[in-house]
Amino acid sequence: MARIHRFFTDVCRTFDRAATFGDHPPGLLDQIKRCNAVYRFDFPIRRSDGTLEVIRAWRVEHSHHRLPLKGGIRYSAQVDEDEVMALAALMTFKCAIVDVPFGGAKGAVQINAADYTDDQIERITRRYTHELVRKNFIGPATDVPAPDYGTGSREMAWIADTYTALRPDQIDALGCVTGKPLDQGGINGRTEATGRGLYYVLSEVCAQADDMSRLGLPVGIDGKRIVVQGLGKVGYWVARFCRDAGALIVGIAEREGAIADPRGLDPDAVKRHRDATGTMLDYPGATTLPRSLDGLELDCDVLIPAALEHQITEDNAPRVRARIVLEGANGPTTPEADAILEEKGVLVIPDIYANAGGVIVSYFEWLKNLSHVRFGRLEKRYQESAHRRMLSTIENATGTRLTPEERASVIRGSDELTVVNSGLEEIMLVAYHEIRDTLRRRPKMRSLRIAAMANAIEKVARSYLSLGVFP
Repeated sequence: MARIHRFFTDVCRTFDRAATFGDHPPGLLDQIKRCNAVYRFDFPIRRSDGTLEVIRAWRVEHSHHRLPLKGGIRYSAQVDEDEVMALAALMTFKCAIVDVPFGGAKGAVQINAADYTDDQIERITRRYTHELVRKNFIGPATDVPAPDYGTGSREMAWIADTYTALRPDQIDALGCVTGKPLDQGGINGRTEATGRGLYYVLSEVCAQADDMSRLGLPVGIDGKRIVVQGLGKVGYWVARFCRDAGALIVGIAEREGAIADPRGLDPDAVKRHRDATGTMLDYPGATTLPRSLDGLELDCDVLIPAALEHQITEDNAPRVRARIVLEGANGPTTPEADAILEEKGVLVIPDIYANAGGVIVSYFEWLKNLSHVRFGRLEKRYQESAHRRMLSTIENATGTRLTPEERASVIRGSDELTVVNSGLEEIMLVAYHEIRDTLRRRPKMRSLRIAAMANAIEKVARSYLSLGVFP
């Protein structure tokens, strides 16, 4: 009989295991682990046939050790309170690991967005925002949502507009939510941020010669055989970035099944095929597999589960053939499966660190909204002028003349996307080496997941202790 997994319980199990490597008092650990506030509410929506339907929704605020809180809003018919609590807790630990000064939160509306018209989705989103404003569960200084499964920049724009209408005296109102369209306070690079962050992580992991030697893999991302589960906002972008860097995407899985080709798949072409036909299956030249989970068992070097939670379980973990598992989704591996992969010597890059790219760039967007100026706007021309003078000095001293294209490349100042990507890469790499160093110092932790969680616990605990809440 298959084990029934409770997501929040699984997160707490990882927390409890990591907590044994510290010396914080039980009361403090209990405070860090628990959700501070769970707001569940119901509201009606009128359907096209005139009938009323009652919609259930949540906003969970896990930790107030830092403000504002941060966490996406999920639209899913399968979502429940346990899942929202787990995702809120993961956001707390994720922000702590990468040193982004937010507490963790999460929101959800229990609907399948495909079953509603655009007008109904807008009314649901605006009503959801009204409910959050009433209870002070949203605001640039209190709680800042973002997109998640089933939502995107459109919904975030509706949230920002509704909040602004309800708080007309709030000069920083656009900072109430991130993931907005560019022309409404959004930021360059947010759409692909989680996927790009995963790519930066994988590149750094594959650059560690000792780890690659232990796994029996060559150094570098070039030539790595990768399987991606999920071709959405995360999976598509990480697949594309990895392919551009020389990796082979040998398998892609989606809800309708999976496809495989040892010669490599083009994520853009696969996406076009899926958009045109409604399915990824029967993609020309690829082998079709009937189940999405079949893709997780393909022979590859790197497996990237970037769909939903509990995809790698104790049932299929023994058949996972990847040497590296890079968790793009939240909670894709159950604790039982994690133990199996650990025993097999698989290097698992945990979700609470690996998919932090989205919240990092959301942090940049929030800062942009508070400062009311885009990154690079003040300094770009100054940088280009300084670079031009320096290049002219070098050319005059050496007698060498660069081509116009070379000059443009050297002189170019920092625009917003350049600054965002640079900051994202810096934060992801620094955090990775902090986790790796923790594991090297404490080998009994045995996994990067426990090392990452231990780092998160330590950072959140320091915040509480600095407030004088605990002796």
